[in-house]
Formats: sequence, structure tokens, C-alpha cells
Amino acid sequence: MPKRGKKEDAKNQAVPDEEPENKKGKKGGGKEPEPVVVYEDAPDKLTTDDDKKYTWKITSWNVDGIRAWVKKEGLNWVREEDPDVLCLQETKCAEKALPADIKDMPEYPHKYWACSDEKEGYSGVAMLCKNKPLNVSYGIGIEEHDKEGRVITAEYDSFYLVTAYVPNSSRGLVRLDYRQRWDVDFRSYLMGLDSKKPLILCGDLNVAHQEIDLKNPKTNKKTPGFTPQEREGFGALLAEGFLDSFRELYPDKPYAYTFWTYMMNARAKNVGWRLDYFVLSKALRPALCDSKIRSKALGSDHCPITLYMAI
Repeated sequence: MPKRGKKEDAKNQAVPDEEPENKKGKKGGGKEPEPVVVYEDAPDKLTTDDDKKYTWKITSWNVDGIRAWVKKEGLNWVREEDPDVLCLQETKCAEKALPADIKDMPEYPHKYWACSDEKEGYSGVAMLCKNKPLNVSYGIGIEEHDKEGRVITAEYDSFYLVTAYVPNSSRGLVRLDYRQRWDVDFRSYLMGLDSKKPLILCGDLNVAHQEIDLKNPKTNKKTPGFTPQEREGFGALLAEGFLDSFRELYPDKPYAYTFWTYMMNARAKNVGWRLDYFVLSKALRPALCDSKIRSKALGSDHCPITLYMAI
């Protein structure tokens, strides 16, 4: 999504449109600024529909550079949230250059990192776990995609956990064809996992699926992250037996965004996009307790999201 000048691919986009604060009417009168509507997380629901208490708390956060995020005290928020698994995207850091503050976290003895093979300070994902997975794999088995360090998969007894930083189509849609190839290949990868055991996918999926998922849908239909092709790609994934956990629980909840450009005071005005998701195999629907957007947490141009599951 749109950001300041030297951001990488997923950020080199047009700025979401805003209404001028003092748009004049036909008679020259000043129009009042549109009131800011800030999203408020409902109280966390810690049980399933049939009253089973959650056993897994998973947090996902695009940190927009892990070194800067640590300096902005992102770890303080993590320690307060205290998830069982912390998934990070856009770490933009080789493992050898990771800040000691996160590399040595005793709360998460099992840490896994993936970064770009070709570009320093580009892409990258991480998974920090309290409980050791049965197995951990990197990428989706296709070199074209895996060289950018975008996927980690952890296998547990009864489910897979996948964290992903999905590429976007970039300014001018120059990577739209590549993004469409990614969507097909990634969907196939997830379906392969799902055929063995159900999965949870989390991360920055770089798409606002529905018009409710961004502030200004009408003026962004040719903007990366909201093109028909990207939205259809996400819809195709859901059609294969997966669900968007937040919209499953809050189908009509507006103003719920996870990303705001640094420009034009967008976050204060809540001019944002919902780009970060927990996607579940439908078989896990009975285990879903809650899917949260922690919009008040600072430290990045994305906010964290948290999932409660009784598995």
C-alpha cells in the first residue's frame, strides 16, 4: 500500500483518495470536514460458540522493518499481548542483523526467520513460538516466489500455521501479472496443506477484499491491493473452503482497517485499508473464538491482529 518514498514493492502505490477538508459547495459555502470514525475493538471473546475456552492465541503484525519496530518499542506491546505465537511480516532484515532484543527473547524459545535471497532490507517474515512445532518449512516450493522470503509454515498436531507476506502489484500495476501467478500457486500450496490437516493463514495479504475493507473504494479500483484481479484472487481462495475469520464474526463492521499510509495524516483520520488477515480452513470454524484488530497499537504503518482459537 501507499507509503513514503523509498518503501519496497508492497508500499509503492498511489495514496488512497481523501475528501478535501473544506470542499466548497455551489454557493461557495465551506463544507464541514467529514467526522473521523475510529474503529474500536469489541471486548475479546475467549470462548467458542459452544463455550470451549481458547487454547491458542496468535498475533500477526507487519512491522515495516523489524529494526525500526524494535526501536519504536513494538516488543513492549507484544509482551503485554502475550500471544502463543507471534508472526511478523516485512521484517526487512537478514537473520545475522536482527536486533538482540528480539533474537534473544526467552518468552519465545523457538524462532524462525525467512528473508530475501537477493535483496538486503526487502520482504521477510518471522515466526516466534512458545511451543515447538512438529515441523517448520520455508516457502511454497517454487523458486520464483521463494527467493523473496515470504512464507513460513509450522506444523502442529492438529493444524498448520502459515504466515505470509503476499507480494502486491506495485505502482503502475507493474507486478500484477506476477501477483496473479502468486495467487494461483499460493492457493494450490494452501489446498495441498488443507488436504492433510486444517490450516490457519495469517499475515499481510496485500488485498482489501470488499468495499467495506477500505475507506475510499470508489477512487481506488485501479490501485494495487484493490484491483478486480487481486480481489478475485482472494475470493477464489475463500471459495476453496477457507474463511476470513474477521468477516465471519463481524460481517458488517465498518472502519476496521489494519494499514494507514504515513502521508496525509491518514491514521489519525482513519483513512485506511484492511490488508492483514487470519484465514481459516472451514473445518476450524467451530474452534474460532475471536478475531481482533488492535488498531491502537503503534510501531508500524500496520497494526497487529490477534486470533483466539480453541484447538
